[in-house]
Amino acid sequence: MISSKQAGISKFGLPTLFLTCLLLIYYYVSKNSPSVSVISMSTTPSLSNNNTSIYRDELEEALKGASNVNKTVIIAVVNEAYIEGDKSMFDIFLDGFWLGEDTRGLTNHLLIVAVDQIAYERCMFLKLHCYRVKTNEDDFVGEKAFMSEGFLKMMWLRTAFLRDVLRRGYNFIFTDTDVVWLRNPFPHLMLNETLDLQASAQWFNGNQYSLDNEINTGFYMIRSNNKTIALFDEWYERRHNSSGKKEQDILNDLKFEGAFKRLGIEFKVLDSKYVSTFCDDSKDIKVVSVFHAACCGTIKNKAADLIKVLHDWKRIKDLIIINKTMEFQWSKHSACLP
Repeated sequence: MISSKQAGISKFGLPTLFLTCLLLIYYYVSKNSPSVSVISMSTTPSLSNNNTSIYRDELEEALKGASNVNKTVIIAVVNEAYIEGDKSMFDIFLDGFWLGEDTRGLTNHLLIVAVDQIAYERCMFLKLHCYRVKTNEDDFVGEKAFMSEGFLKMMWLRTAFLRDVLRRGYNFIFTDTDVVWLRNPFPHLMLNETLDLQASAQWFNGNQYSLDNEINTGFYMIRSNNKTIALFDEWYERRHNSSGKKEQDILNDLKFEGAFKRLGIEFKVLDSKYVSTFCDDSKDIKVVSVFHAACCGTIKNKAADLIKVLHDWKRIKDLIIINKTMEFQWSKHSACLP
């Protein structure tokens, strides 16, 4: 005979036990089933309309972190040779942003691309925007003599990287690290948004729209669009037939051969009064924006003469602010042009 206590268990215990078992089975299946949306969303990248993964890679994150609201970023490429020494070229490069006029905030949009681990670690220590290009590190560590095999490989590596940046939809100013920024150049570069490419010249001939000017790839601004990507594709493909020439020579060849016109590239050379070089000094201290150690061989010599440029700048800057007129001449670039 069943007691009242046993009857209670039969009446309430078995249904409760059955319900508990169902809940445990549901939990197990939902946790392990690949069809549950929460799980699949966290493990499978979905694609947007432009076929870009919602999970950005390291370069995309670096570019996004450094770019401004117009998707424009300042890019410099460094290796160990440029960050070593008591007063390295990289230190001088950064000094320009510190000492320049309206330039300190530009480091928020500066992406340092390191081609070896030491350069990358130095960049990270300085808390800049940094990206490490994966390379055979032995190829790119030391100073590369001008036109040496290592120098040419470095230049083509740089070109391939910058092509990737354009393909991702980012505009950029490329700057060598043997450049000091004395003023914010963006006001001169952003005036005409129809221009695809604005580049410094080795020697400026006085006409900003003349295709006879020889481009210097140590400082230029380029917009990302189908035309400029096509230009970089042609440029990079020419590396296989570039014996005895650097990447800058090949770009100038393309320009002289009519590639700019064929692709519809809107191009302007930057006046040397804004972008000064050791080859062609700016004569107007009141408007010069950047100074490039072009026409110089070694890092040691470039550093020596760029330090003089910064000393000249500090000497004259306060007089410019108070609008005091005076005769000015850059110190002689004696290390580079003895």
